[in-house]
Amino acid sequence: MVDELDKHIIDLLKKNSRCSFAEMGRIVSLSASSVRERVQKLEDLGIIESYNVKIDKSRLGFGMEVFILLKIFDGKLSLILKEINAFQEVEEAYRITGPYNIHIKAALRNQKHLQEFVDQLIKYGNPTTHLILSEIH
Repeated sequence: MVDELDKHIIDLLKKNSRCSFAEMGRIVSLSASSVRERVQKLEDLGIIESYNVKIDKSRLGFGMEVFILLKIFDGKLSLILKEINAFQEVEEAYRITGPYNIHIKAALRNQKHLQEFVDQLIKYGNPTTHLILSEIH
């Protein structure tokens, strides 16, 4: 179904989803049309679901990123699952196993914004906040 060339193409797209078929072809030693066909096959199979843009949030005024683990209060899980993506601060949210129920990645302007966001989350559960210092590449 998926061979090593497909995996190499996927890796190239993960690093730069705007990489041209011609450039990928040069790297994997295929023609641009062969790469295009392989990418189309990966999309048709649902292996490639979407393409994303990585944004420097600090340039948009969101200089602080955090992970928040949220231990949900009894009876509040369905509510937070419905409402979590409505928060503009939330970049990613996952339902997880273990002592916490929800893992959130959020972008905030500053400490005051963090405090305001945490104050909103408290109605759903008990948050534990971790400041992101840097991304490891």
